[in-house]
Amino acid sequence: MHEFDLVIHNALVVRPGADRPERLDVAVKDGRFAAFEESIDASRSGRVVDAGGKHLFPGVVDVHQHWGIYNELGEDADSESRAAAQGGVTAGITYIRTGAYYLNRSGPYRELYPELLSAVQDRAYVDYGFHVAPILAEHIDEIPTLIEEFGVPSFKIFMFYGGHGLHGASADQRQFLMIPEDHAYNLAHFEFVMRGIQKARQEQRFAQDRDAISLSLHCETAEIMTAYTKLVEAEGKLSGLEAYSASRPPHSEGLAITIASYLAHETELPNINLLHLSSRKAIEAAMLMQQTFPHINFRREVTVGHLLADFHTANLGGKVNPPLRSRADVEALWEHVLAGDFSWVTSDHACCRDETKFGDPRDNVFLAKSGFGGTEYLLPGMVSEGRKRGLSYNRIAELVSRNPAERFGMKNKGDLAVGFDADFCLLDDDVEYVVRAEDSLSSQEYTPFEGFTSTARVTDTFLRGEPVWQDEKIVGEPRGRYLRRSGSGGS
Repeated sequence: MHEFDLVIHNALVVRPGADRPERLDVAVKDGRFAAFEESIDASRSGRVVDAGGKHLFPGVVDVHQHWGIYNELGEDADSESRAAAQGGVTAGITYIRTGAYYLNRSGPYRELYPELLSAVQDRAYVDYGFHVAPILAEHIDEIPTLIEEFGVPSFKIFMFYGGHGLHGASADQRQFLMIPEDHAYNLAHFEFVMRGIQKARQEQRFAQDRDAISLSLHCETAEIMTAYTKLVEAEGKLSGLEAYSASRPPHSEGLAITIASYLAHETELPNINLLHLSSRKAIEAAMLMQQTFPHINFRREVTVGHLLADFHTANLGGKVNPPLRSRADVEALWEHVLAGDFSWVTSDHACCRDETKFGDPRDNVFLAKSGFGGTEYLLPGMVSEGRKRGLSYNRIAELVSRNPAERFGMKNKGDLAVGFDADFCLLDDDVEYVVRAEDSLSSQEYTPFEGFTSTARVTDTFLRGEPVWQDEKIVGEPRGRYLRRSGSGGS
């Protein structure tokens, strides 16, 4: 009987919070990390892997994904979790809601949530969870049930949905959200969602979950975007992604962030996550709100897409909400990453296949659907671009693994420490290649990163000590588990 199930030799271990990568051996037992030592005798283990001097990162925790938005949820769980593993992701959380796309139906989550779990069961190659958006008034009343019975402590508001179309033009939002005539998805609803979450946080039965119960907000202002969309289309001076950015201007983000922050203050809800901040104005507004309301425990998110691409370097497949911005905005985002102002980096992965993505004519950005995949580029992209700018590997590990895991209640994920799930990946940073969509395991046939040069590649990904991506190939059957992050269960 061996002391360990697996030992990894010859790795540069990238521990979140450490000063630098360390040459260490890593041991795994029963799916968890068992030892980190300078040298572990191979005879103590049933299996030994030579890392070949590659960097061993904690498994990436990609907490902003959209499985099932454009494709059937089970199909996305299969194909897009493969892409996740390809990029070193071992756990992800996907946003879901009632209404058009996703479930394409409405109703109480007590009826719909079991269907979500059933659709994904035994399909995913990485561990997974869900954030839930309370769209109907009755969903607010279901918040305690979602926390306790389904293990969901994280919720979302899409601030522009009540008055502006998902893809750029206003539409029948009541029909889109499938809400009754006597209900509105507006600022008052957002306030009541916040009050409902805070009420749940104060319940004694949720005392142990309190820190993990949070609200995330997509911050854009419908009225501003509706007006600017008309202006941009009427002027006709801009085209492509630049036109789309102008139609959803950065101050739309800043205004929504300010409103959301004051509502958090008013409702005394402390755990607020400001999602995918895409511009200098957005992150500056977020930092101003942190100073204004120091008692609010804000977290600030940026996506790898907004850090790698701008509206000139990406192709039309890069249409997303909020939009890809100017190169000046990209540089501003990086300045704030280096300054420590962002809490984590995600992919906002939303697989939208070619036949769904583009309208007719194909080059009309306002006819294209919003969102694209990118989870497979999250860690490689951060290493490729981050090291040019002096961002340490250990800080990258905090941004893509430890910080999001801690915020969203994944107690055994996101770190390289004894007792944690043995989720990790091996990254080769001595490569150079051109990004091609055809090399991705996502079912999406294009990428806005087409033609970009990358200098990092994940070669192996391990989930609880077992390989799911080995020598750049998916291996084995899907072993992803549902992550209960609150209530009577655990992660």
